[in-house]
Amino acid sequence: MGKVLKIKKVKSSIGRPEKQRKILKGMGLNKLNKTVTLVDTPAVRGMINKVIHLVSVEESKE
Repeated sequence: MGKVLKIKKVKSSIGRPEKQRKILKGMGLNKLNKTVTLVDTPAVRGMINKVIHLVSVEESKE
């Protein structure tokens, strides 16, 4: 396995563009303060970069 990212939704998606809401839903972040663990891939990094102002990211090795 490789690096794992812990992603937590820290801001609401109300009033945000539909594209950003779909990205959050695609990552499994539908409620505030929900945390998901995803494998560090270029696709996941791209999704995080689009909504970095709404989430917090923590790197861990597993």
